[in-house]
Amino acid sequence: MKMSKLYAPTLKEDPAEAELASHRLLLRAGMIRKEAAGLYTYLPLAWRAIRKIEDIVRDEMDSHDAQELMMPIMVDAELWRESGRIDAYGKELVRFDDRHGREFVLGPTHEETITALVRNELRSYKQLPVNLYHIQDKFRDEFRPRYGLMRGREFIMKDAYSFSATQESLQEEYDKMKEAYANICVRCGVHALPVVADSGEIGGDTSVEFMALADAGEASLVYCDDCGFAADDEAANTKVSVTEGPGNGTLEKVETPGLGTIEAVAEFFGFPKNATRKSLALIDSEGKPVVAIVPGDHELNECKAEHVFGKGYRMMTDEELEKFGLFKGFIGPVHLPAGIKLVCDSSLKESKSWACGANEVDYHFTGACPDRDFKVDEWADLVTVLAGDPCPHCGKPLSAARGIEVSQVFQLGTKYSEAMGATFMDEDGKEKPLIMGCYGVGVSRTLAAIVEQHNDENGIIWPVSVAPYEVSVIPLDPKKEDCAKATDRLVQELLDAGLDVVVDDRDERPGFKFADNDLMGFPYQIVIGKRGLKNGTFELKDRATGEREDISIDEAAAIVAARVREAKQALS
Repeated sequence: MKMSKLYAPTLKEDPAEAELASHRLLLRAGMIRKEAAGLYTYLPLAWRAIRKIEDIVRDEMDSHDAQELMMPIMVDAELWRESGRIDAYGKELVRFDDRHGREFVLGPTHEETITALVRNELRSYKQLPVNLYHIQDKFRDEFRPRYGLMRGREFIMKDAYSFSATQESLQEEYDKMKEAYANICVRCGVHALPVVADSGEIGGDTSVEFMALADAGEASLVYCDDCGFAADDEAANTKVSVTEGPGNGTLEKVETPGLGTIEAVAEFFGFPKNATRKSLALIDSEGKPVVAIVPGDHELNECKAEHVFGKGYRMMTDEELEKFGLFKGFIGPVHLPAGIKLVCDSSLKESKSWACGANEVDYHFTGACPDRDFKVDEWADLVTVLAGDPCPHCGKPLSAARGIEVSQVFQLGTKYSEAMGATFMDEDGKEKPLIMGCYGVGVSRTLAAIVEQHNDENGIIWPVSVAPYEVSVIPLDPKKEDCAKATDRLVQELLDAGLDVVVDDRDERPGFKFADNDLMGFPYQIVIGKRGLKNGTFELKDRATGEREDISIDEAAAIVAARVREAKQALS
């Protein structure tokens, strides 16, 4: 490919809308263009990289016994009614009627479609297990699309679904997919951690997601350097260490004028925030009042709270606080008004001396004790785990990081097969629901994650396995005969060696070419200049290290081909 013909309109300045490095660089390097909020066109360079990611995904899926097919993005809404997800999924699900008045949805994921596909075909245990996948555009109407490809409305995903006769068989499929997904990350040059995750709207009881570590990642995670445990903050759970409050263990009401925050109360009593109890007034998904209490130095985890209080729970308004007899900043479990459910974080269960609001303006209690002074209706895991909290496996302090979810595996069990009547005949002659697994790779998110992890002040640094072109040839005098001949010869030799080559044949200044090639991030750059031609050499630049060296014209193609092979082997 000649750059004079390449459609890759680069930008000199950073786009104002771009917050993340991946968004900024993909726009600047002429790889994507915005159509509307959360909708992007992939220009030729980005599309070549996408196809290489897809090839890696296909290779791993095929080698782990999955079979590729293609399902429609437009899905009969009745299937979503069968599963019970059509209303539960929320406004992110796009629903519409066709010209005949039949309701459809745009599939953000395809559990219903695949279950309907196999329920009349996989009828015997002898046909199982089966793992089917496809790579397709998906659509989810994000409320606030942002961060470029990281959180778009339209995105490319590989989703796979396994069907098994036994839990043991499902576990085997699940483990194979985890291995394949770890390999995909390595082969794409993505440094990722497998972390315990919440299954969200997909459902199921077991889930692991692969998080590409990045400072600008949209998700938080905690991990243990000692034992290797890792979990995202939606699923991480541990017994948070809490400090007993002040006092001698007897209930005492203390005047705390104007001290309606955890920080103010802790400073007033002279003890850490961890010794206070934070009370939150909520309305659950059924419209009923709830007070949730967590350690003072921790926050209520929204995802965990949804599991306990139902999707759609919310904080009380000022009017509702007044209606239920609660006072902001002074809410607590003792003398809680009648009719309000009390749910406390499990980490507080053994604590016998609480500092908490007294349900009276300008007053707090010290020495409040569960069972003696108040009754807890439910103990539940409610908090977001923080750096420094003990690892649930080995007890050592956890570290925190941010990451980009690039893939996730789920054990769905029989959630969809039972709801949709997908059964098989077991060897004992009994009809049983298919046991399902679900496995997704965010292909377009992986592209963004790669750029997020591989860049510098000059632009993108593509891992060779997914680079749009592995080698760029940069002739400094492309119109001069000796330079043109050397360029043509080198390009042909590189192509004969099986390399992907782009030639910067544009009539531009050397500095302009060097800047553009660095911005686009091609792994190896070969510069053909007047001085080198006299000396029988080309200049080879390694984009990742910035190292430059002179290489023989006669051996150039062989040298670069060997470097590319070595780089790919390092990612295998």
